[in-house]
Amino acid sequence: MKENTVQEFQVESKHRLNELRRKLRELRVFNELGKTLTSTLDLKEVLEIILEKISALLRPEIWSLLLADEERRELIYEIVVGGHSRGSRNHRIKFGEGIAGIVAQTGTPLLIPNTAKDSRFSKKIRFYHGKGQNSIICAPLLSKGKIHGVIELVNRREKGAFQPDDLTILTTLADYAAIAIENARYVQRIQELSITDDVTGLYNSRHLHTILNRELSRSKRHKLRFSIVFIDIDFFKRVNDNYGHLVGSKVLKEMADVIKKSLRRSDIAIRYGGDEFVLVLPETTKMGCLNFVKRLRCSINNFIFLREKGLNIHIAASYGISSYPIDSTNGLQLLRLSDQAMYRVKMSGRDNIALA
Repeated sequence: MKENTVQEFQVESKHRLNELRRKLRELRVFNELGKTLTSTLDLKEVLEIILEKISALLRPEIWSLLLADEERRELIYEIVVGGHSRGSRNHRIKFGEGIAGIVAQTGTPLLIPNTAKDSRFSKKIRFYHGKGQNSIICAPLLSKGKIHGVIELVNRREKGAFQPDDLTILTTLADYAAIAIENARYVQRIQELSITDDVTGLYNSRHLHTILNRELSRSKRHKLRFSIVFIDIDFFKRVNDNYGHLVGSKVLKEMADVIKKSLRRSDIAIRYGGDEFVLVLPETTKMGCLNFVKRLRCSINNFIFLREKGLNIHIAASYGISSYPIDSTNGLQLLRLSDQAMYRVKMSGRDNIALA
């Protein structure tokens, strides 16, 4: 009887020791996470830190971090690790759709021991399907009552479903993460405002040199080509003289919108100043750029500006094109050459395109 009691005591002691070690490991991770997250205000670094800590502590088979687009009431998959995650980044789901959408909508963490028996699990999200039974824990990224996103984990690497303790840990991690993401986004927003044109929402001329230097460096490193387009609206002064500067600003905003709709995701548009715009088109040859500008010119010429205001303004523009490395390997020289090409159009009748 005494021997059994000793054995039970030893088992119980071992269990308590393991539990104590686990608690100490969790506290150490939380402490490290808190220190690390407060040491950076870069959103990318913040997300990478969260990835590292979640993987180390909860060891999920598949996990994702989704950021909220509150204006559209959607979640965007910013990080997806494991499963069939290829091509899943930037995938969107609505608030209320699937487990993650429900957590974003309600702000309440969820534990789903078996998704096969739960109608809330969205089978449309195919890259979430693990091997066999899917167990999910999902926690909101909440700070000051605002939803910044959710963290969702699918299946433990070890056997068995996620437990309530796992959800508690994830919720604590999510609380740390929400504050860090809020701070990083705030700083990011301040930085964006400093390089954004107030009227058009495009990048401003202060940021152009940064963009050019970055694209030059990338193109040299990978032996790529890129092109620059210089655009100047024809007779824009007539718009300001006839309708006033407020209307002129609205025309510039609509012009920027037409340009943005014509661009690829990798292309960059800048309001250079006044009625001038500069486009930087990565991995685009001179002839490829010319074909693009022909389509853009057609879009602008056919667009009716301020139709909703009943003004029905038509405008045209002059375009100049230069390309790296065929025209120059210097960023400022490329800009100057595209400007000179555009000026030749101005001198020869306007509403046309010239190559450097």
